[in-house]
Amino acid sequence: MRRIVTSLLVILTVISASAQAQNLIDKQGRKQGHWIKTDKDGSKIFEGDFKDGHEVGTFRYYYPDGTLRILNEFEPDGKRCRHEAYDEKGHKLATGFFNQKNRDGEWRLYNEQGHLVKIANYRMGIREGIQIIFNANGDTAEVSHWQDNRRHGRWWRRLGKQGYITGNYNHGAMDGDVIEFDDSLRMVSHGQYRNGMREGEYKYYEEGVLSVIEQWNEDNLSGRKIRIMRPESEFISMYDIAYLVPKGKNKVLLCTMEGKEFDTYEPFDNLYYRLGNEHFFLANKKSRAMVAKDCVIGIIKEGGADGATYLDLDPKPSFKIFPDEDCIKAIESIQIEGAGELEAE
Repeated sequence: MRRIVTSLLVILTVISASAQAQNLIDKQGRKQGHWIKTDKDGSKIFEGDFKDGHEVGTFRYYYPDGTLRILNEFEPDGKRCRHEAYDEKGHKLATGFFNQKNRDGEWRLYNEQGHLVKIANYRMGIREGIQIIFNANGDTAEVSHWQDNRRHGRWWRRLGKQGYITGNYNHGAMDGDVIEFDDSLRMVSHGQYRNGMREGEYKYYEEGVLSVIEQWNEDNLSGRKIRIMRPESEFISMYDIAYLVPKGKNKVLLCTMEGKEFDTYEPFDNLYYRLGNEHFFLANKKSRAMVAKDCVIGIIKEGGADGATYLDLDPKPSFKIFPDEDCIKAIESIQIEGAGELEAE
């Protein structure tokens, strides 16, 4: 019995001496030597060595189940360390450097499959230098340059497989030429930005052919000319167009603000895309009649049980445009709002 008691005392003495050798704080209140910190359940939170209050060598941080969460390799002065982060399944999430607890230098971020998804550079916690983002296939998806935590310099982004858009940033704002190319490396658009706003002429292309010319003033659209085929190619301002009505697969009736009507010889979808929805709307999704918003006066309902409902327009076309339910609701809503404004005046 005495031998058992003696053995227990020896074991307790060793444990006590080991505990005292860890988690030491000197007279100046600085951590010294080997430290192991645990939570209330006894699970290890971190383990590493201190010298005069700062970390040195290897520090390991853990998840509650003991899986490695962070691995830090400190330089002798304790200011700079190489950092690795892992998820609970052991997949690497990030590698980089800290300098006085600030991200500093190159950082690499990974997904759960271990694929690199981003490379970013920092200077004492501030994003500085090149940043590269990768897609799921491992191809470069975006390249940008940074200064003082803002994009500054050349910018490039992949669109599709081979297409891309490129431009320039000036202290966080898009500035200068912005050019887009499709997968066949044909130009899709080319325009100008100034202080983050579209400014001047912006051109759009279809299969490499110029189809839309816009004018912008401090990011406000001031004009748009679209290419039409009648049968020769020519450009016409969207403000000169009142209505568009498909007449077949490759034929569209166009009515101008002066009431002139003529046929254009190309698919309706082409013209619909070029005009946009700032100035026009679809009056009927089935017939696909397109109407300039400023031309709508109201709705005319013919008498009788089977009386049709069509748009009252100015200028009046030689044909009737029958609105669908969505169009009627939109017009009635606008009329109610307009009446309320008049009463308020």
